[in-house]
Amino acid sequence: MSKVYVTGLGVVSAIGNNIAENLASLKAGETGIARAKHFQSKYANLYDFGEVQLSDTELKKRTQTEGQKGLSRTTLLAYLAFEEAVKNAQISQEELSNIKTGFISSSTVGGMCHTDDLYHDANLNYPPTEFVEVYAGSAHTNEIVERYHIKGFTSTINTACSSSANAVLVASRLIKAGKLDRAIVGGADALAKYTVNGFNALMILSDIPCCPFDERRKGLTLGEGAGYLVLESERVVKTNNILAEVKGYGNANDAYHPSATSPEALGPKTAMDKALKSADVNANEIDYVNAHGTGTENNDITEQFAFTQTFKSTPPFNSTKSYTGHTLAAAGAIESIFSILSLRENEMYPSLNCEQPIQDHGLQPLASKTAKPLNLVMSNSFGFGGNCTSLIFSKG
Repeated sequence: MSKVYVTGLGVVSAIGNNIAENLASLKAGETGIARAKHFQSKYANLYDFGEVQLSDTELKKRTQTEGQKGLSRTTLLAYLAFEEAVKNAQISQEELSNIKTGFISSSTVGGMCHTDDLYHDANLNYPPTEFVEVYAGSAHTNEIVERYHIKGFTSTINTACSSSANAVLVASRLIKAGKLDRAIVGGADALAKYTVNGFNALMILSDIPCCPFDERRKGLTLGEGAGYLVLESERVVKTNNILAEVKGYGNANDAYHPSATSPEALGPKTAMDKALKSADVNANEIDYVNAHGTGTENNDITEQFAFTQTFKSTPPFNSTKSYTGHTLAAAGAIESIFSILSLRENEMYPSLNCEQPIQDHGLQPLASKTAKPLNLVMSNSFGFGGNCTSLIFSKG
């Protein structure tokens, strides 16, 4: 089967509006979590968020969509990251429209980031708003397909927090099977009252910036953003474009609880084990793990337990959600991108806000920027319903 290479990256998050800005923030150990400037909610003064530092007006200017109606913030974020990824990979319009080029995206919020408009439209408060047709999670996918004249296989995945990691997994399998030559994969989610109210009801929003793997952790910090990777088969890849190889992947579902992983960490452990088997590498060969690391009581302790069951000696790990907040469906793609940046820079970045590491398993996330030759890195994404995905990247 053909190898799958990463040839382009694009990202927008709370720590930057492109790859260069995100990398600079990681290197400096600077978080983007703060009080929101653009997100309007009664909780905006109670919680910190990982908000992209661009208004909708600024996003429209950057994506050259001024005057166009019905574009949700989720779609605008997706446009920005998608365009960077395609340019980064030097994909031509002819290649983009080729029937063997696919597009697999993801979103949990979709156009529901315009929650107030959704409420009025759902209750038939006429006239309809400009967003009446874009509330579906697939709306941003359809917008990108139309704008960029994509004619190959397209799909939208919603497995909550593992959504865009699963986009990478599915596209990699399609490329290996010869169904596609290339695919643009990732996801986008904007901050929304819909999700903020939902997580608040679950009582897992932290009133301080999230503290992954810390004894003081109170819950997650919600963020927003978009991330896309261009994946290409070795049959068509230009060798000077290779950023990394998708070495392995694994997905599992422990189906233990709607919003928690099992105490035995069956889903996380199985996903990591499958990824290692797919990559045909031993656990001790993994040099670094970008952990799911939400800062919730359940996730952090079960993920650490899974580490102890998978690795004889747990490799260095961090949670970059301490920089961006939890970007929901976009998290898997954004954190895959951060993992690849670490791989290429031969650097690992500190997990922020961890002052009192969890004692149960004797594991401590990275406390400072660390230079080290990296050959294999793992990125974990664990979603609601126990849908867990692990990805492994290597140098190309």
